[in-house]
Amino acid sequence: MSRIFALFALTFSLYAQDPAIEARVDALLKQMTVEEKVGQMTQVAVDVVTASGVGRTHKMDAAKLNDAIHKYQVGSILNVNGEAYTVEHWHEVINAIQDSAAKTRLKIPVIYGIDSVHGANYTHDAVLFPQSYGMAATFNPALAERAGVISAFQTRASGIPWNFFPVQDIGRNPVWPRMWESFGEDPLLASRMGAAYVKGMQGTDIGAADKVVACVKHFGGYSLPMNGKDRTPAWISERMLRQVVLPPYEAAVKAGALTAMANSSEINGIPGHANYHMLTGILKNEWGFKGFTCSDWEDIKRLHTRDRVAATPKEAVRMAVMAGIDMSMVPTDYSFYDLLLENVKDGSVPMSRIDDAVRRIMRVKFMLGLFERPKPDAKLIAQFHNPEFDKANLEAAREVITLLKNDAGTLPLKKGTRILVTGPTANMRSVMNSGWTITWQGDREDLYPTRKPTLVQALQELAGKENVTFVDGNTFDKSPAIEAAAKAAANVDVIIAALGEKAYCETPGNIDDLTLDHAQLMLVNALAKTGKPVVTVLIEGRPRVLRTIVPQSKAIVMGYLPGLEGGRAIAEVVFGLTNPSGKLPFTYPKSPNGFTTYDHKPLENTHDNPFWFEFEFGHGLSYTKFEYSNLTLSAPSIARGGKLDVAVDVKNTGQREGKESVLLFVSDLYRSVSPPNKELKDFAKVNLRAGESRTVRFSLTADDLKFVGLDDKWTVEPGDFKVRVAGLEKTFTLK
Repeated sequence: MSRIFALFALTFSLYAQDPAIEARVDALLKQMTVEEKVGQMTQVAVDVVTASGVGRTHKMDAAKLNDAIHKYQVGSILNVNGEAYTVEHWHEVINAIQDSAAKTRLKIPVIYGIDSVHGANYTHDAVLFPQSYGMAATFNPALAERAGVISAFQTRASGIPWNFFPVQDIGRNPVWPRMWESFGEDPLLASRMGAAYVKGMQGTDIGAADKVVACVKHFGGYSLPMNGKDRTPAWISERMLRQVVLPPYEAAVKAGALTAMANSSEINGIPGHANYHMLTGILKNEWGFKGFTCSDWEDIKRLHTRDRVAATPKEAVRMAVMAGIDMSMVPTDYSFYDLLLENVKDGSVPMSRIDDAVRRIMRVKFMLGLFERPKPDAKLIAQFHNPEFDKANLEAAREVITLLKNDAGTLPLKKGTRILVTGPTANMRSVMNSGWTITWQGDREDLYPTRKPTLVQALQELAGKENVTFVDGNTFDKSPAIEAAAKAAANVDVIIAALGEKAYCETPGNIDDLTLDHAQLMLVNALAKTGKPVVTVLIEGRPRVLRTIVPQSKAIVMGYLPGLEGGRAIAEVVFGLTNPSGKLPFTYPKSPNGFTTYDHKPLENTHDNPFWFEFEFGHGLSYTKFEYSNLTLSAPSIARGGKLDVAVDVKNTGQREGKESVLLFVSDLYRSVSPPNKELKDFAKVNLRAGESRTVRFSLTADDLKFVGLDDKWTVEPGDFKVRVAGLEKTFTLK
């Protein structure tokens, strides 16, 4: 992982150490009153300055806006009122806000923030990419970077310069409803994908007209609640925190992310918004983070109302600011402003801390070029609907799709095959996108653009409507059309059962059982009894347990949440127009209480306690075959300052072109802290024509062999290590 940090360290240092910007910040701070400073630390939702309506009927309220900007001098506004706006309406909103800010004493522009989680998802007709855990299945950071570029362009074209993304929470608890916002279970994969997104969004000049500032979230440890429910407690040792949880956040910071959002939950009894160790000790002091931190929605208030670590609302504000929160997402009133002023006046929050927070906020605003160009660039609207954006999205969706099972070459289907399509996700666009799409929950099917096909529509386009029978009516938790579907199977050659989850986001997505809904399992049971081959397609935000229907499915296609191009991408894989190349970025569990991760400890696989999974991390089939051979190491041992070159030959021995993700694992055979079974240390994606072979090369240094030791610090111990690539193994020694 050290290579990631080195790659982006120069970029971040340039951002943070521009003397001209620092001089401007110094000059501005000297002019600001304490009220103006506290105002800059205050962020409210657009609802606070809204007159009426939602979405396309939304209107601003001039008097409320005047209060926000002139009375309370807020530094930031966020979110959308109800549903996505058109790009033209976004311009009206942002222009009104910045026009008001331009009339203040110091003319400090407002920084507007939005959750562009998989594209500019709160702007109508924006490109909607696969959600993150699907993007991770590509093992292709270049696709993540390109998605970052396009998402930044359409977000900034909407007039918004700040994106609350990427989510660098590690996806290791499949029950957690925000797993689909993560880049999977592996720290290295999440680090590279998140860093690539940041690079794409921010570029080398954050002040460019088509770039946005990234916000890494939710710092840190939010994704590992003990019970799997959103915003519930986690217990994470310092060793696990540093070994597994923190590396993806650090990679995003080192890639240049200039803002960070705090953990909305708690770890080890300490709420994320009161965690000085995390927000200041690690993020700001250890990592040298020069940007600013923001709270999550209303979470400073919750230090008093929910977490009960602060006896009063005023104490909650003091506690959060002193822990390291620089900006409060209040978000529906001005209580933070009033209470922080009280804290400053009575000395419980020193002016030095206020100045530090405001300095960080002003630094980012200057770097973004907001003082020179606070308003939307109208010229960008003409480029909003660039056909190349849709092309890039389809390319990403194609690489996301993962073939998990394919008995007897069931797939791809031949032209002319008669198909029965049924299941709750077959004819919906919302399920392919889920939360953070047009609305918070992403469940307003009526708002999705009909120009993009659902799965059944895409299958009809490729196979011809005359060859596709669609039986609707089976929902996620009810199956009234089972009998009709089974009857229709008599007249087809193959059945496609589209299963999965309805759209959801955050706490509304909490579940009590990881097993897929009983009604969907019964649907596949009934279809399998017809004797026709069943192809199960999964469109879901987490790996729901399939145990009983895996044997009944001749093929299983994992679609994740593939975005607006998902229907077309899955259909292309089913018919072989696309050779699938996705690989699971997590371990697919076989039972509700049997999940673990690929880097499990040896202890988990001994004494009649076998490691039990449905599909392992990195699993993904192809319509061609790849043969690995000649794994070689440049030396039998390396010194601490040396480098070990690893090479392996990969040959496409099948009949068609295909892409293969080559994964390099290393096992530390013995060390003072029990080692994992194996750890991913590098990966590369190659495209090979039929019969083509290529030597894939990696290099390892002592930094790649580090672990968090008995003293909770990174260390390297000499000893023997094993390199593993696709079943091939070689051993070397670190001296």
